[in-house]
Amino acid sequence: MLKVGISSPWGIFAQGAEERRQSLAAVADAGLDHLFIADHVSFRGGSGTDGLVHLAALSGIEPRLNLYLGVFLLALRHPMVAARQVATLAEAAPGRLRLGVGVGGEDRHEFEVCEVDPATRGCRTNAALQILRALLAGDEVDWNDEFYQIDAGLIRPTPAPAVPIIVGGRSNAALDRAGLYGDGWLGAWCSSRRFIEGIERVGAKAASVDRTVDWQHGMQLWVGVGDTYEAAKETVADGMARFYRIPFAPFEKYTPCGTADDIAEFLAPYVEAGATT
Repeated sequence: MLKVGISSPWGIFAQGAEERRQSLAAVADAGLDHLFIADHVSFRGGSGTDGLVHLAALSGIEPRLNLYLGVFLLALRHPMVAARQVATLAEAAPGRLRLGVGVGGEDRHEFEVCEVDPATRGCRTNAALQILRALLAGDEVDWNDEFYQIDAGLIRPTPAPAVPIIVGGRSNAALDRAGLYGDGWLGAWCSSRRFIEGIERVGAKAASVDRTVDWQHGMQLWVGVGDTYEAAKETVADGMARFYRIPFAPFEKYTPCGTADDIAEFLAPYVEAGATT
């Protein structure tokens, strides 16, 4: 079954407790599956939100909503600490959390201020994903490489049920990462044709190391909603340009705009290709 979510309502933490409850109840009443939260430590001038903390703060307000973190910048955290955070949230909201993991990179300075060389973000993420998966499975971890030195690392209790780990990104490296270490791929800024190619590459990479996975593929999109395409485009273009600090034009062909029917028509090829979220 297709699961559709929405990003946490803008300014929700500026609302009072009752307003916050009503906002999330409206999302659940509309039949949406999950709240979708991004993650940044210090993005383009210091903005951002800690995705796991954000979801934890909202998780108890509306238990009907699942929680999707997309994507967590794992390379900016030590995997032992990240595993404990994920396990804690999963214990508080069992079966509701999906963890998207990506390498980021739109803002090199975000990595530099965390004392992480941006050039190492892919390799760090690959290592951290292996460590994270093992810890969340209840395994004792010994690890020694250029990034992490762990002796008998252990996290208990382990999440039950397990937390799906979905790898996000557009590059072939991200697709291979999903095939090797993920339970699915979260696409962004890609055509439906590229999405089909991406799913095929993920599956081939998993098969090359004899992984059998119940895939949970998805697409992350900004969406413009309005009575007409132009009205919807104007709203979403302004929001994206302010957030990313670049013109909207490169994103337009990947951003559905218009009425609900228009947006559903845009999304249909991704669903047909295998997107479940």
